[in-house]
Amino acid sequence: MEDIGNEEVGLTSGARIGARLCRASPDWIETVQGFGSGFGSGSGRGLRAVAALSFLALLGCSPYRPFDSVAHLRSQFAARAGAETAAALRVPFELDAEITALIDARYKAHPNQRRRVEQVLDFVFERLGLRYSLVPTRDAVGTFRAREGNCLSFVNLFVGVARHLRLSPFYVEVTDYQRWDYRDGMVVSHGHIVAGLRTAGELETYDFLPYRAKTYRGFQPIDDLTATAHFYNNLGAEAMMAGDFAGGEELIRAAVRIAPRFVKALNNLGVCLNRKGDLDGAEEILRRGLEIDRDNVAVLSNLARLYQTRGDEAAAAAMLARVQGSQHSNPFYFVYEAERLLAQGDTQHALAALVEGLRQDSELPEVHLGFVKAYLALGDLERARHHLEHALKLDATNQEARRYAALLAKGPH
Repeated sequence: MEDIGNEEVGLTSGARIGARLCRASPDWIETVQGFGSGFGSGSGRGLRAVAALSFLALLGCSPYRPFDSVAHLRSQFAARAGAETAAALRVPFELDAEITALIDARYKAHPNQRRRVEQVLDFVFERLGLRYSLVPTRDAVGTFRAREGNCLSFVNLFVGVARHLRLSPFYVEVTDYQRWDYRDGMVVSHGHIVAGLRTAGELETYDFLPYRAKTYRGFQPIDDLTATAHFYNNLGAEAMMAGDFAGGEELIRAAVRIAPRFVKALNNLGVCLNRKGDLDGAEEILRRGLEIDRDNVAVLSNLARLYQTRGDEAAAAAMLARVQGSQHSNPFYFVYEAERLLAQGDTQHALAALVEGLRQDSELPEVHLGFVKAYLALGDLERARHHLEHALKLDATNQEARRYAALLAKGPH
């Protein structure tokens, strides 16, 4: 959950992503030309090397030795977090014997890279019939067994299958598509992850986010260690959103231990500490996040909330001014600002803030719930019900929306 994940809001969890849909539409695959060189080269030398390996494979004497990325990642866990913590961590893309046996029974290793890519797509999309599900985030084995998952769950399975078929896929963070959740005045960070493969010098990305136009422009390949941090951050954010802040903190701390500069996890750890009343600890963690990314809107918004809790309005205003001056678009900033204005009795300016939040993202239930509160303050029950209906359509499980539904059901019609 996405970077949760990560890694998703307002999407129908049962949306079936069938192979026919995927092959009929280019939305699930994008090609980015001229993308970096850190993950392979499209030079003639590289292509000749691949051709030579393919020729030797056909002769039956290939020197190919698969790189054990699972074992390598476990060694990195131990180096970063210690042996005890590493032993408890999951490798998100690791396959089990059942999956590898199924792949081996259906596909023979083909010397042509493009054909092996087609084998991966056939297995993941045609054979399994995966469905999109917002939560929970699953590892590769969990996604295979459930036949459903969110964007990161899909990428975990894709990476594991592709590596088993002698490809070199990697995780890619979409940097110009971010997602947040908003509860009790704090912003929880997620990201969006896609799978990447370099073919003939071009980056191809494989997506699993339905019902949203694929207009991404910013891509950042990440290593397996950072991808695992996204995985645990997603799990922790999901626990937090379910009200389990102790469990969420443990999972997010695992993400921070293996990727200390992962700002989304630092932000979410700050939220956990704030909720348990450790304001000093929360401030320290959030400020560490700002040292890495000084314009991070989630961190800035959460620091503003923390300073308001302390009664330091000047520091809070300084953080909010930095959010307003940033080039990022965080709809939850406007939700937060609207709640602050409503608490001061300034309903009209609160509505103006919510209009801007709606302009940023019209499919967030939290924005519509902001309108519900504002129109209830004005006594406009018709408009309050209108936005409540939208909020429930986007997230029928939202507990705050359900509470307002029960409240309005008792009121005058």
